Amino acid sequence: MTEEAKDISERKADHIELCATGDVGFRAKTTLLEQVELIHDALPELSVDAIDTSVLLLGKRLRAPLLIAAMTGGTERAQAINRELSQIAEERGYGFGLGSQRAMLNGDASATYEVRQYAPTALVLGNIGAVQARSLSTEAVAELVAQVGADALCVHLNPAMELVQPGGDRDFTGALEAISRLANGLSVPVVAKETGCGIGPGTAYRLVRAGVRNLDVSGAGGTSWVAVETERADGAARSLGETLREWGVPTAASVLIARTIRPRFKTVIATGGITSGLDIARALALGAHAAGIARPVLQAFVSGGRDAAVRYLENIEAELRAVMLLVGARDVASLRKTPVLLGRELRQWAKLLKQMEKA
Repeated sequence: MTEEAKDISERKADHIELCATGDVGFRAKTTLLEQVELIHDALPELSVDAIDTSVLLLGKRLRAPLLIAAMTGGTERAQAINRELSQIAEERGYGFGLGSQRAMLNGDASATYEVRQYAPTALVLGNIGAVQARSLSTEAVAELVAQVGADALCVHLNPAMELVQPGGDRDFTGALEAISRLANGLSVPVVAKETGCGIGPGTAYRLVRAGVRNLDVSGAGGTSWVAVETERADGAARSLGETLREWGVPTAASVLIARTIRPRFKTVIATGGITSGLDIARALALGAHAAGIARPVLQAFVSGGRDAAVRYLENIEAELRAVMLLVGARDVASLRKTPVLLGRELRQWAKLLKQMEKA
C-alpha cells in the first residue's frame, strides 16, 4: 500500500467512527425544513394503502423517494457497511450511494465499493471528487463507474471540508469544467453533489449553464463535514474548522434555489439533515424529486446492526405515507404540487433569488 493509499484508508476509518459516534452535527444552523409548512387536509379521501410512494429517479424505479446516501468505502469496515446497507436498499427498493471512490485510484480498494452482488437491481450511484475528476480523463472516470456497475455518478464538491482537512486540497480551479466534461461525455447521468455545505444561487446557475442537469444539494443543517475534519485537525487547521463549523446554505434553501433557477434541473435530491419522513415530504413539496439519508442510517446500523437500520427506514416510510395522506397526496407527483407556506428565512432566500433574476 502506498503512503497516499494508507492516508486515505486511515481518513476513511476516522470518518466512519466520527460520523457514527462523534459530535459532528451543525449546532446552531438548521436545514430550514422546519420552515416549510404543509397544509393539513382533514378530508383526504384516501386510504394509506392506496398511497403510491414510488418514483422514477435517474432512470430507475424506486419504491420510495429515498436514497441511502453516499457514505464510505476504502476500508474493511467500509466494505461491510456498504455490503449490508446496499442489500437493504435492494430489498426495500431504495437508491444507494457509494462514498468517494478516490481510494480506488491509489490502491487495491475496489472490493470495498463493489456492491452489485448484494444490490443487483438497485439504483447505485458512484462518487468521485471534482478535484480528482479534473485530473482524470473521461475514459478513466468511465472505468471507475464501470468497475462498480454504477447507474449514475456523483461528482462531489467539498471546498470547505478540504480547507480544514489535514493534507486536503487547496486548488479548486477547473472543477466546473471537469463536471461539465463528464456530464456531456459519460454514458450515465452525472449528479453534482455538495457534501454538507449546500448549493447557493451562483453555484446552481453555473452548474446548470454548464450542462449539469442532476443535483444533490447536500445542504447545511445535518452532518458538518467541517466539524468531522476539525476533529482530525490541530493547530491553525483546527481553529479554522471551529470558525467554519456552521458554514453553508441550509438544505431547504438549496432545494428552493435548485427548483427556481432556469433552465431547470431534471433531478434535485435533498440530502443534508434529513431525519424523518416529514423532512422528506417537506423537501419534495418544496421541489425535490427524492431525498437522501446518510448519517442516521449509519448510526442505527452501528448501534443496533442491520435490524436497527431496517426499523429506522421502515419508520421513515411510515411517516412519509402518513404525511402524504394528511395533505391529500395520492402519489409523489401530487406531493410535489401540494401548497406550502414558507417561514421568514426561506422567504428571504426567495426574495434574493428574485433580485438576482432581475439583475
